[in-house]
Amino acid sequence: MTTDIAAKADGTTKVRRPHAWIWAALSGVVSAAALLAVAEVFAALVARSASPVLAVGSFIVDIVPRPLKELAITLFGETDKIALLAGVGLGAVVAAAIAGALEYRFRFVGAVLLGIGGILATAAILTRAGAGALAWLPPLLGTAVGIAVLLLSIARLRRWVAAAGGRDAQTAGANRRQFLLFTGITAVGAVVVGIGARVLNATTASVAAARDALRLPAARSTVTVPEGANWEIDGLTPIITPNDDFYRVDTALTVPNVDPTTWRLSIEGMVDTPIELSFDDLVGMGLDEYGVTLTCVSNEVGGGLVGNAIWTGIPIRDVLRMAGVQGDADMVLSESVDGYTASTPLSSLTDDNLDAIFAVAMNGEPLPFEHGFPVRMVVPGLYGYVSATKWVTKLTVTRFDKDQAYWTPRGYAAEAPIKMSSRVDTPKIGTPIAAGSVAIAGMAWAQPVGVQKVEVSIDDGDWQETQLSTPINDQSWVQWKLDWNAEPGSHYIAVRATDKDGNLQVQDQAPIAPDGSSGWQRTLVTVSS
Repeated sequence: MTTDIAAKADGTTKVRRPHAWIWAALSGVVSAAALLAVAEVFAALVARSASPVLAVGSFIVDIVPRPLKELAITLFGETDKIALLAGVGLGAVVAAAIAGALEYRFRFVGAVLLGIGGILATAAILTRAGAGALAWLPPLLGTAVGIAVLLLSIARLRRWVAAAGGRDAQTAGANRRQFLLFTGITAVGAVVVGIGARVLNATTASVAAARDALRLPAARSTVTVPEGANWEIDGLTPIITPNDDFYRVDTALTVPNVDPTTWRLSIEGMVDTPIELSFDDLVGMGLDEYGVTLTCVSNEVGGGLVGNAIWTGIPIRDVLRMAGVQGDADMVLSESVDGYTASTPLSSLTDDNLDAIFAVAMNGEPLPFEHGFPVRMVVPGLYGYVSATKWVTKLTVTRFDKDQAYWTPRGYAAEAPIKMSSRVDTPKIGTPIAAGSVAIAGMAWAQPVGVQKVEVSIDDGDWQETQLSTPINDQSWVQWKLDWNAEPGSHYIAVRATDKDGNLQVQDQAPIAPDGSSGWQRTLVTVSS
C-alpha cells in the first residue's frame, strides 16, 4: 500500500488518498475473525458444540446434494472434511470482505450482513443434535463483537480518507496510524485467541486419558487368524487391516470426544421395557471377539473403502432381548452422539447366526476415537451407512414406514445389503511390471455367506480359478492369487467372485447410489520387456 505523505519535486508534500475499498474489505475480514475468535472462546467455556465454523460446516454437509458428496469422497477421500472446512473458510473470507466494503459505502449495511451471518450460524448451532442450553451464547456474543469491530474500524478508515481528501497530511498520518494499529491488533488478537480457543475446544486430553486407562474384561471367545489366511505378497492388502489404515467415512467434521464414564446407551421405541445401560453395564454382559469386514457404500468397484478387523463386543440381539422387541417392529434407528442416524433391518440385529455387535475394541485395543470410541455398531452384510453407527448412544425400535435415517432422504436406499465384490490389488494400474512369473492377487468378500471361488480372465480369455487364502470366517474377506507368466505388452485383467450359495458376482456396472456399486473390475496392466 502507498503512504499518505509523499515528497514533490519542489520539496513540498502531497497527501495521497488511501485505497479505501481494499482497506474496507480487510476490515470486514478482521471483524469476521474477531467474531469467530470470541465465539470459539465462549464455546470452549460454556458450550463446546457451539463452534460456528463446525456448525456451518456440518449444516453444509447435511444440505449438499448426493452427487457432490460422492464427488468429494472420490476426489479427497478421507480428507474431504478438511477440504470442506477450507471451502467454508474461503467463503467466509469473501463474504466478510464484501461486508466490509459495503459498510464503507453504505453505513450499517455491512454490519447488518455480519449480523445476519451470525444469526444463521446460531441457527445452525441450535439445530444440531446435542445443542446445550447455552449454545446460543457463543455465536451471539461473537456477532456483537464482530459488528463492533467493523463499525469502529470503518469509522477510523473514514476519518483517514477524509483527512487525506482535505490535504491535511498531519491528521491523515495520525488517522492512518490509528486505523492500522486498531485493525492490526484486532487481527493478531483474533488469530491468537481463536486458534487457542479452537485447540482448547477440540482437546481430547481428559477422554484420551480415560481411554488409555480403560481396562476391558478379557474376551470369553477369541478369533484366531488361521495359518494360510494371510499371504505376504508385495502390494496385496493384509487380511487384518491395521487401525491406522482402516478407512474412515462419516459426517462428523470433528471426532466426538465421549467419556466412557458418562456414556449411556438407551433402547426405546417399540419395546416392552425401555432401558438405559452404562458402559460398565454393557461390557459386564460379557465380551467376545468377531472377525468382520466393513464396507462403505461409497466404495467404487476396485476401491479401498473397505477393511477387516477383529472386533470385541456384545451381541446387539442380547441387548434388544432385554428390552423386549414388539412383534410388528421391523427396523432399528441407531443414533450417534452427534445426531447421525442409521436404519438397520431388525432381522439383521436379532439373527442368532449373524454377529451384529456393539463393539468396544478393535484389533486388541479400545476403539480409536475416529472409529467410534467408546462404542460403535458392527453389522456384517450391510453397508456402513445403514448399520455401522459410531459413537452410538441410542437405539429406537421402530418401522421403516414410520421413520427414516440420515441418508434415506438424500437418495440412498433404506436397506442396503453389501454386494459381493472382488478386486485386483497387484499388479497396480499405471505401474509397469517386468515380464516373467508374476502373482496376480487381490481381495474378495461375500457377506454373510462367504466366498467360494474367485476367477481371473486375462485379455478376455478363459476364466481361470485362483487360489484362495484360508478364510477367517464367512463374514471376513479373503485373499486370492494366480500365478501368471506375463509377456511384454498391455494386458487386461478381469476378476469375479462366486459365493458359497453359488451366486456369481454381478457383472452389470452400477453407481454407488442408491445401494452400492457393482460390476467386475477390469484392470489394464503394462508388462515391460
